[in-house]
Amino acid sequence: MTRLGEVFQKKSVNKAEVARKTGLSSPRISELTLNPKTKLTAAELYLIAKAIDEDPCKLLDYVCQDLKDQ
Repeated sequence: MTRLGEVFQKKSVNKAEVARKTGLSSPRISELTLNPKTKLTAAELYLIAKAIDEDPCKLLDYVCQDLKDQ
């Protein structure tokens, strides 16, 4: 699971609803939440943040937390 997946789990987010709100495909949402090797684009992060009522900057900080530790 990815950090984005953790956010979805904590907030009990419905992936199909996020896909509908963002225009991203359900398989892409699943890939972003399950596969740590998948790269999340800035545009995808922004759309997802708005769809789940999160601040895009805070979501970026959380999702990229591992990069800060390097």
